[in-house]
Amino acid sequence: MLSFILKRVAYAAPVALGVSVVCFLLVHLAPGDPLSAILPVDATAEMQAQMRAAYGFDKPLPVQYGLWLWKVLHGDLGTSIATGRPVLAEVARAVSNSLILASVATLIGFTFGTFFGFVAGYARDSWLDRTASAIAVFGVSVPHYWLGIVMVIVFSATLGWLPPTGAGPQGSGDWWPDPEHLRYLVLPAITMSVIPMGVISRTVRALVGDILHQDFVQALRAKGLSEFGVFKHVVKNAAPTAIAIMGLQLGYLLGGSILIETVFAWPGTGFLLNAAIFQRDLPLLQGTILVLAMFFVTLNLLVDVVQTALDPRIQRA
Repeated sequence: MLSFILKRVAYAAPVALGVSVVCFLLVHLAPGDPLSAILPVDATAEMQAQMRAAYGFDKPLPVQYGLWLWKVLHGDLGTSIATGRPVLAEVARAVSNSLILASVATLIGFTFGTFFGFVAGYARDSWLDRTASAIAVFGVSVPHYWLGIVMVIVFSATLGWLPPTGAGPQGSGDWWPDPEHLRYLVLPAITMSVIPMGVISRTVRALVGDILHQDFVQALRAKGLSEFGVFKHVVKNAAPTAIAIMGLQLGYLLGGSILIETVFAWPGTGFLLNAAIFQRDLPLLQGTILVLAMFFVTLNLLVDVVQTALDPRIQRA
């Protein structure tokens, strides 16, 4: 098992390096001048040159990448052009908020998606199957930013049950595990959970249907094993793939929640990316994308390890 983990870590290292190169180049190849957000309209050429030198934009791209990567490896993601604050502090705060939201949404989606998937898998071609499948299709098809707007209109503007935006009272940018802050988490978490719920439900339905038709299930029933015992074997065989899907969905939600976080003004990475894009804040944009990409690489590594622990056949393959 240790050799398998070391091998996976060795595979992840060049992927992480490649991600850093792509992250750096994509941001720098985008049109526009990042210093236009802080330079006055009547800035002289000398002032512009000083600012470019201060941020390292006067050097060739390979040199800029080398200096940037060296700083990143030492925990320095640079300074935000728009706010003047360290990028690491900005990103750390946003990542913690997004991780809370994505984890709760993934947990909700995994719970209900697994339930609907097992119901549909065990009740193939029945009305239960059709109902669960319809819910799953709705989850992966509905525009989620639109669903968020509808949730705000219904549960905040009309019924007044839940707050519409923010992470806490009085515009707080930090979320805390108390009843008052929990109310701010409900709408964005439910809206975001629709995505993994639909994906996991469809995956589990296909897995359960395939497992139930395998020979070993028929042999277990022929030996007189109870249906609950058969169910445990089905869960054990479906668990590795389901957990892999859940891990990937958590990564997708953490990095791809920009629209939902914007709708609910949730101070996470999506909201931060949106602000960095419109402000052309290159250090903040690079730092946020890099942290999200590294989180995704790490999450894939953890999913591989957990899958192997649950199913030793993967290690032998």
